[in-house]
Amino acid sequence: MVSIRNLKKSYKQFPVLRGLNMDINDGDVYGFLGRNGCGKTTTMNIIANVIPKDEGDIKLGDGERKIKIGYLPESPTIFGYMTAREYLEYIAACAGYESDISKRTDEVLEIVGLRDAADRRTKGFSRGMTQRLGMGAAIFRNPELLIFDEPTSALDPQGRVEVINIINRLKAMGCTIVLSTHILSDVERVANRIGIMNGGVLAEEGEIGAIMRKHGGDIVNVKVRNLTQESKIVLLKADFARAEFDNETGLFRFGTDNVEDTAKRLMRLLADNDIIAESFNIGTATLEEVFRKVVG
Repeated sequence: MVSIRNLKKSYKQFPVLRGLNMDINDGDVYGFLGRNGCGKTTTMNIIANVIPKDEGDIKLGDGERKIKIGYLPESPTIFGYMTAREYLEYIAACAGYESDISKRTDEVLEIVGLRDAADRRTKGFSRGMTQRLGMGAAIFRNPELLIFDEPTSALDPQGRVEVINIINRLKAMGCTIVLSTHILSDVERVANRIGIMNGGVLAEEGEIGAIMRKHGGDIVNVKVRNLTQESKIVLLKADFARAEFDNETGLFRFGTDNVEDTAKRLMRLLADNDIIAESFNIGTATLEEVFRKVVG
């Protein structure tokens, strides 16, 4: 659906994109991740033709025809004097929608869960309702590519659930979605592929499971009672797992590709060195942990 090669963009003398290569497949929910200021919004604006690129090639679809793109900015502008229905009909008119506007408006209101609020003035909408109406505007023309910039930003837990449910519904309908967000647990719930920006390029891109296994994998967590410097050295020098110590939690974390073998060897190591474990459990690395490793 999207193929980007050597994309570059600078603002005055400051380079934001330094040769970005990126691939989004048809039907992907693509989690687009990175720190603030790393170039995510710039990239999405270039894809949507909101701003020009400096250099590079972008191929959308088969490259032979223009594709329809739906774009939800981080803070969509909604006219408070309009009802939800009037706003979507206004969007349809601006976009030159040629089919039955009334029918499509009802369909969109149903998809984004605003059917019961269709005739309410949007001035009284919550942040979550406003965000869902913005999503409705983005999907109105049945675009082939959807770009959502921080759709769950500043929402309460219920609002986030509602937005994620809409994304899952669009995913089931076969939509291709680029999802940029700092709430990485939301990405884990809906994305099948991710790209992690760092330094104006993609530091990682691929199937979310493969990237999680590469940088995280399974984790054995150990907390030691009466920790000493000697016992800390013993555990951190274990040569059968990737060991690190979290000063805040007091946890030793052992990354491994063979969790059963690592757990057994850790138990022997603790016993052989008279180290008493206060807690010992097996878990899986989170996307947040993987993200921190990739971007440093």
